[in-house]
Amino acid sequence: MMARTLLQQGFDHQRENVLDSDEGGSGFLKDFTRRDQVFSFLKPPYNPKVDIKNDMLLYVEGVSKSFDGFKAINDLNLYIKKGELRCIIGPNGAGKTTMMDIITGKTRPDVGEVWLGQRLDLLKMDEADIANAGVGRKFQKPTVFEALTVWENLELAMAGNKGTWQMFRAVLSGEQKCDIEQVLELIGLKTLSKMIAGKLSHGQKQWLEIGMLLMQKPTLLLVDEPVAGMTHQEMDRTAELLLSLAGSHSVMVVEHDMDFVRSIASTVTVLHQGHVLAEGTMQAIQDDARVREVYLGQ
Repeated sequence: MMARTLLQQGFDHQRENVLDSDEGGSGFLKDFTRRDQVFSFLKPPYNPKVDIKNDMLLYVEGVSKSFDGFKAINDLNLYIKKGELRCIIGPNGAGKTTMMDIITGKTRPDVGEVWLGQRLDLLKMDEADIANAGVGRKFQKPTVFEALTVWENLELAMAGNKGTWQMFRAVLSGEQKCDIEQVLELIGLKTLSKMIAGKLSHGQKQWLEIGMLLMQKPTLLLVDEPVAGMTHQEMDRTAELLLSLAGSHSVMVVEHDMDFVRSIASTVTVLHQGHVLAEGTMQAIQDDARVREVYLGQ
């Protein structure tokens, strides 16, 4: 069992309502014109159960998982800081998908520990509870509601009570409408809010799904191969979007496209045979002889 001390809560958890005063309104307008970061009222809400010490949000320690004798994850240790954008790379079969399955509760490891902050033991929670705790996952293939409009997709994904009766009676508040509008601005689909999602391009569907996750205000985003099948222009826009989320959210990106990884990565983790082979800057990873041998084929 890991030795942990509980984080002493020494900061103010209250958030200002930007629409309550002239000063707040000015703050809102200032946020609205910022292009380098996510809007303040889309940041994850404070969760008292997610105590964060030394800015470390996710702990994956000593995790192993076997399937019919094949060890997909082998004594994996991985740590993600609060607000960090981390890229995970590795050859097919390296354990990247299994790792995300374990973090999100889809798969249970044979041994090891997975914690969100200091108090939330993710291995004792089911998938729904993990999602509600602030862990969002975007799969490689976009899963949007193609028969609904872009706006309706975001509305359906909004954090809150999803009971059938509540949804049937729901009338969006001004704040909720504002949240949707700002997500539309962030993902670059503001002019397409009334378009049926099924008519969007592949890249636009990927952005919409990221937007749907943002409506749930997650603390940690797991993004699986976000630029697969995208044009170069769409890849550039996706890089801009993910970089804007870092700081307000912790973002883990699993990707095979090395040009895209270079464009966004500050820290890269290389998985091989279910274990961390190397970790560091993109330049350090490229210079690592072990990585060139097992991943780059050199």
